[in-house]
This record gives sequence, structure tokens and C-alpha cells, in this order.
Amino acid sequence: MDTPHGRLTAPAAVLLKVVALAANTKTDLDPLATRAARRKSISLVTGSPTPVFKVEDLRIPGPAQPIPVRIYRPTETRAASPVIVYFHGGGWVVGDLDSHDNLCRSLAVKANAIVVAVDYRLAPEHRFPAAADDAYAAVLWVAANTRTLGADPANIVVAGDSAGGNLAAVVAQLSRDLGGPKLRAQLLLYPAVDLSRLDRQSTIDFANGLFLTRERMAWFIDLYVPDKAARIYAKVSPLLAVNYQGLAPAIVVTAKFDPLRDEGEEYANALRKAGVPVHLRRFEGMIHGFMSMDRWFPEAGEATNWVSEQLVE
Repeated sequence: MDTPHGRLTAPAAVLLKVVALAANTKTDLDPLATRAARRKSISLVTGSPTPVFKVEDLRIPGPAQPIPVRIYRPTETRAASPVIVYFHGGGWVVGDLDSHDNLCRSLAVKANAIVVAVDYRLAPEHRFPAAADDAYAAVLWVAANTRTLGADPANIVVAGDSAGGNLAAVVAQLSRDLGGPKLRAQLLLYPAVDLSRLDRQSTIDFANGLFLTRERMAWFIDLYVPDKAARIYAKVSPLLAVNYQGLAPAIVVTAKFDPLRDEGEEYANALRKAGVPVHLRRFEGMIHGFMSMDRWFPEAGEATNWVSEQLVE
């Protein structure tokens, strides 16, 4: 479908019509109701679960309470494997281990890596810095337990999409600044990296009708970081960090019709200018969240193939 900003793929146009028919456009929805609606929609957008050798749910120590995690093992191999610590998207308000189950399965198989998905605390019950603190604690736990996990301590990757991409970028900076584990890479899928403003061109161009709206972004941010003065902190907005040098190499995916596109690409370019190795790819015709919508988009498989190739280089 042709738009003023380029061509949207036919499946994306159809999906957006389905979403529009079912959507409640109010931005003051109860978070619990929003979570319930998101859980109901999972089967509508994801395909059949990608088979993996083993999936294990457990709880690990957290800064405030135990953190649920789900560990995916692609094979039975006992050799030390790469490990991806994955933070789901959902605006720091929705999402859980089930919402991104198939994406984590695909990454495990295609990158031949153990994936540890992290069910960090959500807002508004747990506002900033709860999610970031849980995310960093999970990486520290993985680093301390690589032998038990069968993971390679020199091959730890932080990863996430949207709000989870924000957390992955934040954790990469925290790990550098606080003497945490040296990370092999940071995998950022259409990340939210600047919560201090919503006026970039892609946010304006794609403010409505393309799954993630500008109003919904503002709603998420208000719930996660109600203190507007705190939104300039690097732990909230990693794009606003004063120093990018020494960060883990980055693999960044953006989508053409995504309000977050420009800030994700701006972050990739800022890292590159600071000497950080960066692989950046924009997927044309795609909307925010497309990698979790493999039932609709063959590009989801293409994207997981591409990021996995970068990880195994």
C-alpha cells in the first residue's frame, strides 16, 4: 500500500486494519486491562512455536524480589555456548515471558545460543529504575552462573526490542560503567533510546495508525518515568549518555514505518562515531514490533536470520 512516506507491505496494511477495528484508542487504559488485551493478541500475530531442545522456567535473585526467567537451549550440546540475555518489549508496562516466546526461540535456534528471557518488573506498580535494575541484575546473574548454564563467559549478549531494547542499551552502559561483565554485543531491535522527547520526524510522521502511536508512547513513558526531569538520565535515555566509547558492539534493527525509527538510527550513528562497531539495518515496509509478528511478516524471519548472522561472525 502506497503512503505519503513510502510503500507499506500488503500484510502490514491488512494487519493494521485488523488492529484498528479491535483497538481502544484511549490512552488512559488501565494497565491490567492493557496487559490482558496484549496476552489475548499473542496467538493472532505469532506463528507456530519454533522447536528447541529444552525450555526451563526459574526464578533468580533480584534487587527487590526474585526475577522470573525462561531459559531456552537450542541443542543438547554440553560445549560452552553463547548466551543472549533478552528483555521483552511492551513499553515497560506490558509484555512477559510468553509475549516474546517465539522470538526468543527463533534467536536461540538461529544463533545457536542459550537465551535467557527476563521477566523484569513492570510499571506503574514498579516505576523507574525497577526494570533497569532487574535487567542489570539478570546479566550479573548470568555472568556469575555461566558454568551452570553451560554458557561461554566471553560471549554474553544483551538484547531486547522496543522498551527491551532500551533496557539492553542501558545495561550495556551500566556494565561498562560499573565494572560488570564484558559483553560480546548489544542487540537492539527498534529500541526506545530517548524518552525525553517525542518530536523526531519519524515520531511525527508515524504518530497514528501504525500499531505504535505517539499517544501510546507518551502513556508508557508517563507510567514508567513520571518524573520528567529524570528522563534525561542515561539510565532512562541511553542516547543522552555523555560517553559512548568502550560500549559493546551493536546490532541495530529499525523499521521504516516506526515512530522509534529515527532515535534508533541516531543511536547507532552515535555509537559508530564513538568507535563502537555497529551493524544497522532498516527494514522497509515494516512497522514497529514486526519481529514478534512472524505469522504475518516473512520479514520477521529475515530479520532474525540477519541478526543471528551478525552474532555468529
